[in-house]
Amino acid sequence: MTPGGNETDDPTRVRNQPALTTSSGSIWIVLGAILTVICVGVLLALVPLNPAVAWIGLVLVALLFVALVVARFTTSAGRRRLVVMASCFAGIAAVTLICVVILSGTAWESLR
Repeated sequence: MTPGGNETDDPTRVRNQPALTTSSGSIWIVLGAILTVICVGVLLALVPLNPAVAWIGLVLVALLFVALVVARFTTSAGRRRLVVMASCFAGIAAVTLICVVILSGTAWESLR
């Protein structure tokens, strides 16, 4: 709690940032598209190592981006929509990271 006020008035609090309180959601689509292109490029480059893991990752990344776009246009404006979109964005990064770790681990094991 901040001195002289409650924690909902604290502008430095993560939950009070404009991207999660007042944004229309368009920025999440732009950033999500950029992240998706990068993630798809990385996963496509890793397909030769283990096609099953890479393709599962590609499908999940694509589905999360579609969910992000659908949330933008079907969920009513406000905090809930922005949190759903931010969660989809984080999911894209997490799925790619998990797939890259699995793929690099299996490649490393094959070298031993």
